Amino acid sequence: MNTVELVLAKARERAAGPSYAGAVTPEEAYALLQADARVKLVDVRTSAERDWVGKVVLPEGQHGAVQWSTYPGGVPNPIFMEQLDAFAGKDDVLLFLCRSGVRSRHAAALATQHGYTHCYDILEGFEGDKDGAGHRKTVGGWCKAGLPWVGA
Repeated sequence: MNTVELVLAKARERAAGPSYAGAVTPEEAYALLQADARVKLVDVRTSAERDWVGKVVLPEGQHGAVQWSTYPGGVPNPIFMEQLDAFAGKDDVLLFLCRSGVRSRHAAALATQHGYTHCYDILEGFEGDKDGAGHRKTVGGWCKAGLPWVGA
C-alpha cells in the first residue's frame, strides 16, 4: 500500500458511523496533501476566521474556502453545496477543516449525502481545543502540529 492508501485505511477505522468516510489527524491530512496533488482541503471556517486567525498554506487548487456558516450572524451558508460543487468533484478525496473539528464533521456528512464519496474530517481542526487558560493553538490542531499556515 502507498502512503495515501495507508492513511485513508486508518482514517476509515475512525469513521463516526456511515455519515462520512472517516477522520484524519492534521499530520495525516498534510501527508495526504503532500502525497497526492488531487487531494483537496476544504476550509469551512468563516471568511472572518481565515482573515483574523490564519489560513492554511497549500498549493493553489488544493485548498478551497467554503463557509459552513456566514459571518456575521452564524447562519448556515445557503449555497454551501453550490460552492463545494464549484471547487471539487464527487470522486475527489476531500479533507474538511474548521476551527476545532465540529463544523467539519457536519460538512463531511452533508457532502457525503450529496454524493461525494471520499469525505474526511480533520480532527482537532485548525486551532484545536482551548487549553486551561482558554487559549487555542496549544492543544491539538493544524497550528499546534506545526503545519504550514500564515497568521492575520
